[in-house]
Amino acid sequence: MRLLLDTHAFLWWVFDDPHLPETPRELMADPANEIMVSAASVWEICTKYRLGRLAAASELVRDVAVWIRRAGFLELPVTVAHAQRAGGWPQAHRDPFDRMLAAQSEIENLPLVSRDRALTTFGVRMIW
Repeated sequence: MRLLLDTHAFLWWVFDDPHLPETPRELMADPANEIMVSAASVWEICTKYRLGRLAAASELVRDVAVWIRRAGFLELPVTVAHAQRAGGWPQAHRDPFDRMLAAQSEIENLPLVSRDRALTTFGVRMIW
């Protein structure tokens, strides 16, 4: 199974946060699954850290790619098609990171591992 992680799902995995429920945790731990982390999530993590809203990520932001590889996950770059879809949706959802993750989920046919029910307005498949 191929999955795309929402930013909080990736962070909760890295920090072994108990808020990550058993179902996503098991899917993320299964080496048979291909787990993707979007470049948009890296942008979001680094932005929130810079703004002082993610102080716990000081080690992570030094080299997020290393943390992605350590977890056994794969990087998902942002493409022009992703950007066009994210920017073109008529939904009033204002979070650019969420819009990008939803676009990538749809275009790449990847269920999105997220607890954020606001993303359901985009009609993407979600797991939580």
